[in-house]
Amino acid sequence: MVKEFVLTAFCKDRPGIVADISEVIYKNECNLKNSTMTNLAGEFAIILLLSPLSAGKETDLEEKLSTECRRLEREKGITAFIRPVSHPASKPKADYYVKNLYVEGLDQAGIVYKVSRFLTDNDINITSLNSQVKFSPESGAAIYCLSISLEIPKNVSRQTVEQGLNQIEDQLNVDITVE
Repeated sequence: MVKEFVLTAFCKDRPGIVADISEVIYKNECNLKNSTMTNLAGEFAIILLLSPLSAGKETDLEEKLSTECRRLEREKGITAFIRPVSHPASKPKADYYVKNLYVEGLDQAGIVYKVSRFLTDNDINITSLNSQVKFSPESGAAIYCLSISLEIPKNVSRQTVEQGLNQIEDQLNVDITVE
């Protein structure tokens, strides 16, 4: 099986960051498989999954990519890291169902922690999480919006999930919806 790599990078947002990083991937004969890129407070953050185009040279490739990450920092101001990943035996999906969870309420500390702690305590896996602060057009208040994709084990009852999330809703005075 061909080894894959996760590349993470960030730097002050500017034109050319994606071109600089994708050039490293291309010139090292890799394929960009999945990516997430976003601007966070003026910093451009990147997470990439890449694989070599041909098998058998993964050790040399890891060294080359590590060297390229250091070069990106020196020459372009892009802090980048490479890490090999392997795919563990995946859980049978028949034992899980997928849901999306949405949280919205006044911005306050602890929303992500309390929701994620409840999910973890119930063996519920987060497959993606996005959050942002928006401002209410009526009052100008900061509204925290959280969107989470979940894999919920079938042995966790819907009642357990609803009760736990209702407690968090009451505690934080937020709205939580599961679809």
